[in-house]
Amino acid sequence: MPPSSALQQRTQHRYGPWAIVTGASDGIGRAFAEHLAESGLHLVLVARRAALLEALGAALSQKHGVEVRTVAADLGKPAGLQELILHTAQLDVGLLVACAGFGTSGQFLDAPLENELEMLDVNCRAVVVLSHHFGARFRTRKRGGLILMSSLLAFQGVPRAAHYAATKAFVQSLAEGLRLELAPHGVDVLASAPGPVASGFADRADMRMGFTATTTTVARETLTALGKRATVRPGFLSKFLEWSLALLPRWGRVRVLGAVMAGMTEHRP
Repeated sequence: MPPSSALQQRTQHRYGPWAIVTGASDGIGRAFAEHLAESGLHLVLVARRAALLEALGAALSQKHGVEVRTVAADLGKPAGLQELILHTAQLDVGLLVACAGFGTSGQFLDAPLENELEMLDVNCRAVVVLSHHFGARFRTRKRGGLILMSSLLAFQGVPRAAHYAATKAFVQSLAEGLRLELAPHGVDVLASAPGPVASGFADRADMRMGFTATTTTVARETLTALGKRATVRPGFLSKFLEWSLALLPRWGRVRVLGAVMAGMTEHRP
């Protein structure tokens, strides 16, 4: 579903003319890029896979008449972050959508430590660096927005996704604090906390998901909520689980979501 004209106008006025979307080559990041291009924002698309980025950029530019630049960089490495910062230094960027990230699943002690540290760098360190840099630019600019990708798993520990849930708890807490710090300067900050989403995430995390939200739903509901609340839970399932788990103590939520994760990883030894 395309964004409404009111949403397009608000997005252009408050967050234009340029937006950055990390993790833009597929999944949720790609959906954000499509919605923002339709809203008339010029885009900087960031991911590791240059060919996919260039193809997406060409398609969005041709369809919506916006300028699209691509940065093929690994944001889990300092050099990749610096490349993005340098590439956008002369652009009037007003929105950062930090979608780059991945998950792991299974018993934490059975996971290769190198993979877990890579996830920590992408999910947390990169978000801190980019939020600090672009948040400062937006504060000087007196308007702008940060969208940080949290998760349904961010609100309690989750067995068989212990470290991934912890990285998203970090992002959730960061977004909540930054929202109040930056609001007096005209900068909106939003944590988007979806549940299971039909994207490439599950394949990389080696999980089997049943009912899922679409990436389009996540992007649309998140952009609609930007500037209006601290956290959005896009998709029916994330809202249903929020409601159904709300009355449980934290230890109860840990056990329930641990059982859910056990079902999603039961195909593994």
